[in-house]
This record gives sequence, C-alpha cells and structure tokens, in this order.
Amino acid sequence: MIKMTPLMKELLDKALEDGTPCLIGTASKEGRPQISPKGSVAVFDGDKLCYWERSHRSSPKRIAENPFVTVYYRNPARKENPYRAGCIRFHGRARIVSSGPEWEKAWGLTNHEEQSKDPDKKGSAVIIDVDLIEQIDSTVIMKKD
Repeated sequence: MIKMTPLMKELLDKALEDGTPCLIGTASKEGRPQISPKGSVAVFDGDKLCYWERSHRSSPKRIAENPFVTVYYRNPARKENPYRAGCIRFHGRARIVSSGPEWEKAWGLTNHEEQSKDPDKKGSAVIIDVDLIEQIDSTVIMKKD
C-alpha cells in the first residue's frame, strides 16, 4: 500500500529551498530516457505526487507518449532523512491536467518560487499515481498492492 508519510511531504516541500530539486525521469515512446529538474514536486494525496509543468518543453510530450516516470529525490544533508544515501525514488504513471480541481490543487501545492515563474498560470499540473517507492539500493519502502 502506498501512503505518503509526513516526512516524505516535508522533504519534498523543502527540496527546492534546500537546493536539491527533484529529478523527473521520463521516456519517449521509443524508450529514450530523459531527466529534468522540477522544483515543485509535492505530495498531492496519499498515493500521488504532483508538480507544476511550466516549461512546456519535451516532458509533457514524453508523458503523453509514455506515462511511466520516476521521481528522484536525494538530500543526505537532511539529518531527519532516514533513507539510504538520503535518496527516495518514486515510480508511477503520470498524466497532464490542464484545468479543473486537480489543476487548481496542484497550483496551490506549488511553492511560491515556482509560482512566481508562472504568474499567469499558463502551466499544467502533472499528477503521478505512485505504485512503488524505494531507496537507492532498490529496497522497497512501499508498493501498491
């Protein structure tokens, strides 16, 4: 069962401020991988993450072609972080949301620094249904039943 913990929420909420934004791994329909930094990754609810996609570069196209993503968080400097090497990998399926309640909620969860870079709210929400959370050594922290 996936249920984000308060500590996971806190670590993600402070990632950009700590200088350790999450990296999002996507792949094209052909399987070509790509890594992009995202400064707004947040816990959307118990088993979902979200981030604000404001760049409109290649990530949304890749997600439309292939929804499987990995979110990589690493910050060993945070003493309260119990995960090996300070690393958590979240795996799941992403989807783009361009309007509606989920879009508004994701915007509300987006930190002020990222919001300030999209003052007209032209971005999209990316919602990730997480099915596996693991440490850097592939030790499973949680997985979907």
